[in-house]
Amino acid sequence: MPDLLAKNPEIPAQRAGEPAEPKPEKARSLGLDAWHDLRKRPIFIISAALIVLLIAFAIAPSLFTSVDPRAGDLRAHYLAKPNYLHLFQPDWFGYDGQGRSIYARMIYGARASVVVGICVTAGVTVLGGLAGMLAGYFGGWVDTIVSRVTDIFFGIPLLLGALVILNAFSVRTVWSVVFALVALGWTQMTRVMRGSVITVKQADYVTAAKALGAGTARIMFKHILPNAIAPVIVVATIALGGYIATEATLSFLGIGLQDPTISWGIDINSAQKVIRTAPFALFFPAGMLSITVLAFIMLGDAVRDALDPKLR
Repeated sequence: MPDLLAKNPEIPAQRAGEPAEPKPEKARSLGLDAWHDLRKRPIFIISAALIVLLIAFAIAPSLFTSVDPRAGDLRAHYLAKPNYLHLFQPDWFGYDGQGRSIYARMIYGARASVVVGICVTAGVTVLGGLAGMLAGYFGGWVDTIVSRVTDIFFGIPLLLGALVILNAFSVRTVWSVVFALVALGWTQMTRVMRGSVITVKQADYVTAAKALGAGTARIMFKHILPNAIAPVIVVATIALGGYIATEATLSFLGIGLQDPTISWGIDINSAQKVIRTAPFALFFPAGMLSITVLAFIMLGDAVRDALDPKLR
């Protein structure tokens, strides 16, 4: 040992039998800490796997079926029953009242639901988050105006208001449904962000940033937003499944998406006419919709538990 220390004077001396000093762990951010916690939760793994599969359906449906979901043959396939032994084949889940493959329509129907859910969630998060951050940070007359406008929109039922807005469109597409839901759904995010910003802006690091002369924009987006966004992320994740269900409800009522757009809500609406003779035509699109909504709700619950230290 002395010879080794003589040759390498930079190596610190260590007594025999003493364990080596452990290296200090690097401090982890809230997001990284939440990610380490999420990876251990089965509910997160299951819901994330389902969502990844749904996104794959939406991006590349041709990888899962080569059948045209709009092509029907009434003479050969009118309400033909499912053949559960033909896995991933056109007749796996049977055919609907127009002779179209229910399996193919389930795969292609994921695109409209995923696009509507993600776009609406992104829209209400940006719009509502910005309004809530302005109201919570500035307070005073800004908070009063934003709060009163929020109360007005909050009093309009989402489904009823969307029916009124969509009636103004002669052709209803995915983007018209997104516009209607964003125009009425931003109020919840505003309230959540406002309350979170009011709590965060009283922290010492915000006061120190103001004392050092930091600008308003820097304080809001550099110091307040990263620490106030966690509750909004949780609410947005859970609400995403609700927006998908709302789109399906609007399509079921005949005021949402229209043909030739493929939607689970449209298929549920068509299947109610033959529910007694062919219940499978209703069961499969309704089951796919339920699984999708449940997956996003489960993901939101897992994210909420991971971001809230009190629930660990």
